Amino acid sequence: QVQLVESGGGLVQAGGSLSVSCAVSGRTFSSYVMGWFRQAPGKEREFVASISRSGDRSAYADPVKGRFTISRNNAKNTVYLQMNSLKFEDTAVYYCAGRALGGIVIIDANDYAYWGQGTQVTVSS
Repeated sequence: QVQLVESGGGLVQAGGSLSVSCAVSGRTFSSYVMGWFRQAPGKEREFVASISRSGDRSAYADPVKGRFTISRNNAKNTVYLQMNSLKFEDTAVYYCAGRALGGIVIIDANDYAYWGQGTQVTVSS
């Protein structure tokens, strides 16, 4: 069974930086397209970023382009999300997701098979 465990969330001031990680169990991590999503209170879950299996391709939602960077380390079965120039509106629970097969990058939450439990990121204004 595949398990995804996020870590690294917390409280940060606007303009600051934070990195969240997602550790994935199993021996086939390099076969998964990985993604990050977020859900703010009262809002639907939204796409943040996705990265290809080898890490050579990525995609970002417009609100985070230029500020967030997704990366992965296949030797450590971990995907990362580096968040810079954080804004109050980035406050949300951040979830990582994975899918074995499928496209190079995946932006539709419905296409992911595996999800973590989420980690809270709070940006104070």
